[in-house]
Amino acid sequence: MLPGSIQISGETLSGAEIRDICESLRENSVRLLSLRGCQLSERDFGHVCRGAAESRSLAQLNLNLGIVSNINRVKQLAEALKTNRSVQSLFLHGSPLTDAGLALLNPALSIHPSLVALDLGDCMLGDEGINLICGLLPPDGAKSGLKELTLSANPGVTSKGWGRLAIAVAHSSQLRVLNLDYNPLGDQVAGMLAVAVASSRTLEVLDLEGTGLTNQSAQTLLDMVENYPTALRTLILAENNISPELQQQISDLLSEGEEEEETEAREVTAREKNPWICQNKPPCNLHSISYSYLCVSNV
Repeated sequence: MLPGSIQISGETLSGAEIRDICESLRENSVRLLSLRGCQLSERDFGHVCRGAAESRSLAQLNLNLGIVSNINRVKQLAEALKTNRSVQSLFLHGSPLTDAGLALLNPALSIHPSLVALDLGDCMLGDEGINLICGLLPPDGAKSGLKELTLSANPGVTSKGWGRLAIAVAHSSQLRVLNLDYNPLGDQVAGMLAVAVASSRTLEVLDLEGTGLTNQSAQTLLDMVENYPTALRTLILAENNISPELQQQISDLLSEGEEEEETEAREVTAREKNPWICQNKPPCNLHSISYSYLCVSNV
């Protein structure tokens, strides 16, 4: 039987419900466990962590909205992640983690063999927390790292912290999605991020909704999209003081790049399906077998 999911939101969980959840985890019958906003005792939280540690099927763990509410719970989660080898996505959005809590959790995050998506939005992080997160975005070829990172609504981070993150993003060989929405970034940080995007070979989605940007930073982002080949396909700029015209220009340029990639992908697929297709050469003549062979060998 394929692993299923357990999704519970905003409920107070009984001891019996926790036992059922832990049994399912130990039986490797759960791929997604979401307990967002639920209320459970310290003891029961420990049981869930031990169940997650033993599970070989758990790929997504959602503890959003305050479940990891104190340092003791952070420690228990860290111990679970040191043992677990299957979790690919960890969501802690809305947890009062702080830099101190992340420092306790970081060793387990940095050595986890499967983790590729991390949500630390609204976790009361500052510059020290960002420094730790940069270690999860290793430079090209160093080791595997995060592909999706959410840091929404962490207003305690300063421009110095965001600048450090921009450098890590520029050199990361893995990161594809970065959500920074509802942080007071401003035009200065947006300029640093534009340089990071221009340097990145992997970043496809950047969310800057509600980050205090103006037409100044939008023009910088437009120049970046227009003049530099990037992997970026989605740039979210809603809830900023940016003119609709500039937003539309950026969107149109990103769409053009996506259409070009799709066209190239179709051409590659066509060549793979029909190896007799010779690009930039005269059409192959079926009556000239030797010429046809020459075309194939040069593809």
